[in-house]
Amino acid sequence: MELRQLRYFVEVAEREHVSAAAEHLHIAQSAISRQIARLEEELGVMLFEKIGRNIQLTPIGRIFLIHSKTAIKAIEYAKYQIEEFLDPEHGMIKIGFPTSLSTYLLPTVISAFKDEQPNISFHLKQGSYSYLMEAVKNREIGLAFLGPIPTKDSDIESHILFTENVSALLPISHPLAERKTLRLSDLRNDPFVLFPKGYVLNTIAIEACKQAGFTPNIASEGEDMDSIKGLVSAGIGVSLLPDSTFYEFVPRMTVKIPIETPSVKRTVGIISPKNKELAPSEKVFYEFVKRFFSRLERYQ
Repeated sequence: MELRQLRYFVEVAEREHVSAAAEHLHIAQSAISRQIARLEEELGVMLFEKIGRNIQLTPIGRIFLIHSKTAIKAIEYAKYQIEEFLDPEHGMIKIGFPTSLSTYLLPTVISAFKDEQPNISFHLKQGSYSYLMEAVKNREIGLAFLGPIPTKDSDIESHILFTENVSALLPISHPLAERKTLRLSDLRNDPFVLFPKGYVLNTIAIEACKQAGFTPNIASEGEDMDSIKGLVSAGIGVSLLPDSTFYEFVPRMTVKIPIETPSVKRTVGIISPKNKELAPSEKVFYEFVKRFFSRLERYQ
């Protein structure tokens, strides 16, 4: 069994058409057919069955597809680790991040790291909280910034970089816009603008409101930080957002007001797979991030 046979098999399985797979791989259709036939002969099973002009996986073919993808991913990661070991200062780091950390934290950290390690490159992947957790576990990415940091996942190694407050964002025309601080219960009758259900910032906001004695009336939802802030600017409602999302500026036509009670906070940090060793360049970046925020904390 050869690696190219697995690659050909996966390509055909996902496209359900040999000629389409051949075109994508820039090889002859006969070459793919020949290699898949050899693979089926070695395994002693039929992986595909013909349906009209197309083909589809047999039941055993679907099982083999799962394991083939895992095998290819493991081999690619092994090659990546060898390349990293041979030349760690010219490696490539795959990092995930959520939208709430994309404006200030991510560019600040990477810019500072590039000053020290200009030859290490990055592949950045934005995603939801749950996606980033799974991507780290599956080695799709090596590291991910998250907020809040998971504390009870046995497959994740977590390191808290800092803890921040969550503040209220109000339209500038709001009756409470002149307040220096406010109780979250003061907003019980207001429409809220939040991330959709399933987003961790949605969970944080709803749990905070329940702690304050009410369930928020969600008038609108946005899937990114700019949308949330824009809707508040337009007077659609109020929102609860982490302070790090306001480092550069508070959006026009809005005011940010600290919440006096209850205390609403989130941890922010970096996660890695617990039982898998990081590549050399990933280790360099991981240790740099911890030092970077440790220095920031001392000076604050």
